[in-house]
Amino acid sequence: MHISELSLTNFRIYRHLEANLPLGHLILVGSNAQGKTSLLEAVHYLAGANSPHKGSHRQLIHWLAMQEDAQPHMRICAEVVLKNETRKVDIRLQIDNNGTNREPRLTKNVLVDGLKMNVSSLSGIVNVVMFLPQNMVLVEGSPKDRRNYLDTTISQVDSVYSRAVRDYAKILAQRNALLKNIQDRQDIVIKELEFWDEQLCEKGSVVVARRARALSEIQDYATNIHSELTNDSEHLQLKYYPSFDLNQSQGNQLTLELDESFAGAAVSEDDLVEVMKDKIIKLRTDEKRRGMTLIGPHRDDFRFEVSGIDLSLFGSRGQGRTAVLALKLAEMEWMRDRSGEWPILLLDEVLAELDLQRRNDLLERINEAEQVMMTTTDLGMIPEKSQARACIWNVARGTLASPI
Repeated sequence: MHISELSLTNFRIYRHLEANLPLGHLILVGSNAQGKTSLLEAVHYLAGANSPHKGSHRQLIHWLAMQEDAQPHMRICAEVVLKNETRKVDIRLQIDNNGTNREPRLTKNVLVDGLKMNVSSLSGIVNVVMFLPQNMVLVEGSPKDRRNYLDTTISQVDSVYSRAVRDYAKILAQRNALLKNIQDRQDIVIKELEFWDEQLCEKGSVVVARRARALSEIQDYATNIHSELTNDSEHLQLKYYPSFDLNQSQGNQLTLELDESFAGAAVSEDDLVEVMKDKIIKLRTDEKRRGMTLIGPHRDDFRFEVSGIDLSLFGSRGQGRTAVLALKLAEMEWMRDRSGEWPILLLDEVLAELDLQRRNDLLERINEAEQVMMTTTDLGMIPEKSQARACIWNVARGTLASPI
């Protein structure tokens, strides 16, 4: 797949942009804060209506629009060419000022081929893999960072997962609100909790099972890639740790290492529903006391282990970088094989973070991709061989110059 036409209105630094994007490799060159990363972010946004960077959706809207327009808005529109068809994706954000003292309401609309759709309908239309300098947060960051990575990656190729993870978040918020108010509503709280328990377990089991399966599949690619990157000197494993398990384990965190039986669907989503229900009932007293839901995919984690060492605890920074690179390359291959299409690859200043050997490994592996967009402040960072097969555009103050 590739994007042939991209239109931006009031997105970040871009007041207005119309661009015909080339096939193959596109190198965006420019100083910092000129709009290179924002262009990649816009392409990434098309995949799931979410930014890869932290911050609110309001921050995506151009600052002049926020100051001057009665109803500030932004729009990303693209023509996406797939193997057998061409689709048009149109995503719009608007801030509605109702003339009251209440917080202005932010509305998000997704249109596919002119028809209003939900966000999960984007699955399989635009698939992207983005390489960022801050990808090291996957090793060094919090469980939430790793959960967000899984949600973003899996949702692109699995619409069932995309809907389940969004529904789960809404159900979790409702259940937590009930638990926080439980002291004043003892008479009806049990029946209400039982209703939300049912909903939580139904959606949560889908999220956990599909996360586990996807991570196991990605690990198959990542292990082989990592072995090549380290000349077979180290062995990478991706281990998933849910907040509940089929078997009782020691410690506060109940653990489930991804083995073939679980990842291979020998444990069904229906089985997980029953396990979750049983655990929730046992935790009822603690949840009432603490006012929060104590188990579920919102408390899951996964870890990188290299030759038995947890990289977040004992790994070197070099080991972490290699593991993350292996994961992102594996994500790319997994998504390609899962969807039948190369994802669009976005590389934001990552070459400067890699040594020469890793830089060449990355560029060689993405050579066959249908569309690659990479940013750099220093064109000399990119090997001449890669420059020769790429279009090179200059980015300055939110404008794209003619190819240079």
